[in-house]
Parts: sequence; structure tokens; C-alpha cells
Amino acid sequence: AITIGETNGPEFGAGSQTFNPVFGATRNPYDLSRTCGGSSGGAAVALACGMIPIADGSDMGGSLRNPANFCNVVGFRTSPGRVPIWPSETPWFPLGVQGPMARTVEDVALLLQVMAGPDSRVPISIEQPGDLFAGSLKRDFKETPVAVSIDLEGQIPVHSDVRQALAPAEQVLSDLGSQVQQAAPDFRDADNIFKVFRAWRFAMKYGPLMEKHREQMKETVCWNVEQGLTLSGMQIAEAARQRSQLLERVHRFFQKHEFLLMPVSQVPPFDVDVPYVQQVEEVSMETYIDWMQSCYFITVTGLPAISVPFGFTSDGLPVGIQVIGRHHDERGVLELAYALQQATGTWKQAPAIALGESG
Repeated sequence: AITIGETNGPEFGAGSQTFNPVFGATRNPYDLSRTCGGSSGGAAVALACGMIPIADGSDMGGSLRNPANFCNVVGFRTSPGRVPIWPSETPWFPLGVQGPMARTVEDVALLLQVMAGPDSRVPISIEQPGDLFAGSLKRDFKETPVAVSIDLEGQIPVHSDVRQALAPAEQVLSDLGSQVQQAAPDFRDADNIFKVFRAWRFAMKYGPLMEKHREQMKETVCWNVEQGLTLSGMQIAEAARQRSQLLERVHRFFQKHEFLLMPVSQVPPFDVDVPYVQQVEEVSMETYIDWMQSCYFITVTGLPAISVPFGFTSDGLPVGIQVIGRHHDERGVLELAYALQQATGTWKQAPAIALGESG
């Protein structure tokens, strides 16, 4: 492979909106007044515009999934340990992973073959070779139990444009022969779990830097560091206990359902000049990351999740669908994502700017 270079991203990859004081904002190729998402926003735009065939990135709160969703490409958050991360200051850290992006599910599987595989230096490395993802992704989904939930059964607010774009999901799955049910796991405490461990990580990684260069750092990053510096041992212990209970509830859910389908992002691409979403369907967002609960609730489960193109809003903005699979079942997630890709053909609609068209 020939490495082209590094694409644009937000400062420290924080916040699902790609802008920084060095290179400015990366705009959505489907509407230049909107954001491309983040943190792998530059990668998603480069893919959507045909500049590159594949890209890689990291995902803690949605950094592979959100920009793929906003730019009509594919972004795959893999299971922790599927793509070994080395060197790492926190090799046991369960939230941050690395994974592939591409225009199609097949290309994502191709890159994952290279990225995945065991590494004895990484304690959570999965002992399966990358060629697990080689070969055809075609599969018969007849009688496959699939859960669908646009708002996690009332647990998160979702913009009406996203709801409308994803409305055909149940019918598409039924046409594939799947047994479709509206259902979702109980995600109580997921918000606290993610925010505690994210803050702990930010304090550990960026705390010393903030002490020396606070005036140069993005305010939301400093806020997240400060949240970590004020954590007590009992707060971290409680988040760990809550996560254990959440994992048990999710495990029981996936005994009944092989997959869960839901929105990637709770909102469509928003104004590129707005740093982050502050309200979703009249529900106020308390922090700069609250609007991404649809991504980071899944993060804390450790399950593989992919963003695959699905539809468009009435004004032509991309809306992807998130496919979540069982423990370590990246192969199954890729197969269902491929089936959805073939059924909708949404990925074929390139942005006008990439086609040399005006508007």
C-alpha cells in the first residue's frame, strides 16, 4: 500500500466535528455548509470524494462511525483487541479502538484483513488471523433474529430527519428474510460509564500537557481533563461496577437477537460553524459529547459496530445505519452490512462536488 498521508481531524480527536486552528474546518461534500463529522472527518471526505480508496482511524466515542455516517461511506468500530494497538500507555483500556474506513463494505473487509490479527505485545489481542475476513460476504439472512430501534426504545432523543431516513429499515430487513423485532438493551448507566472512563483517560493523557499549555488547547478538551482530575476512586469503582452490570444485560439481549440496528448519529450533518450540537428534539445536551450517545453507548459494550450508508434526508444529507453484532462477531457484522449495502445501493450516490458538478 502507498500511504498518502494524514487527513484533517479535530484537536486530539476530541468531539465529532472536524475543525482546528491549524487547518480550519473540513466541510461535508454533500453540503459545504455542513460538518463532515469527526474525528476521522478528513478521511471520510477523502473517501467520499474519491481521493483515496481506504483509510484507517480510531474510535472512542464514534470517531470512525460518525464521519462515515455524515459522508455516506463505511466506518467500522472493531472489538477491543481485534486490531492490536501498540505501543499503548493503557493496553487494557476498553474504549478506544482502531479500525478501517472505505466507500464499500468489501473494501473495509479488505483493509481489516491487514489490520487485524494477534499480537503477543497486546494483552487484549484477539487470537484470530486477519484472513477471517477474506472471501465473499454474501449470506442468507432468512430467519435471522434482528432487533431494530431508532431511539433505543425511548432512551435517546433522535432528530426527525434521521427517523424518516431510517424508517424503511424494518422492511429492508424483512425483505432479506430476517425476523425483525423492535427492541433494545437497557442502557441505563451507559452515559456515566463512558464519561467517567473518558475523563480518566483524558486526565492521564493530556493533564500534564494542559498544565504547561492550557492557553493553546481547545476548551472542551481542557474541560474533559478537569473532569478526570476531579474523579474519586469510588466514582471510578462505581463506573466499573455499572459497566459489569451493563455487559450482563447486553449479553442477555444478544442471546435473543443476533444483531441490533439503530442510528449512527442522533442528528443529520449540522452547521459547520457550530462546534457541537446543543439540542436534539428539544432535549438540551449538557456536554459537547451528549449528542453522540447513539455511538458511545455502544462503545461501552465492547461490541463490533459499523456505519453503513442507508438513506438521505429530504435535503440530500447522508444518513447511515449502525449495525451492532455479538461479541467478537466482526464477520457477521460485515455480512449484514454488505446485505444492506446491496439492498439499498445508497453508497453509489456520490457528492456532486466529487463528480465535478455545481451546487
